[in-house]
Amino acid sequence: MHSILDDYLSDLNEAKRTSTYRTTRNTKIKRATGQLATSAARKKNDPLYKNMIKYRKLYRIYKEKIHKKYSSRVRSQARR
Repeated sequence: MHSILDDYLSDLNEAKRTSTYRTTRNTKIKRATGQLATSAARKKNDPLYKNMIKYRKLYRIYKEKIHKKYSSRVRSQARR
């Protein structure tokens, strides 16, 4: 019994792959620039920032509605 379980667990460990993502200096600078730009716009009450937040909320609302409407139809496809 234990040998079957040990074999199964060793197979699982062999199947695992860890992915490494290297953050380069340029990607780090790009990400920080985007975050700081958004933060600065929020502090200055920029109308573009307000629109960004408004449409982000609307996007999430419509995404939930679409998932609710179509989830039962596509669930069988997802299982394949």
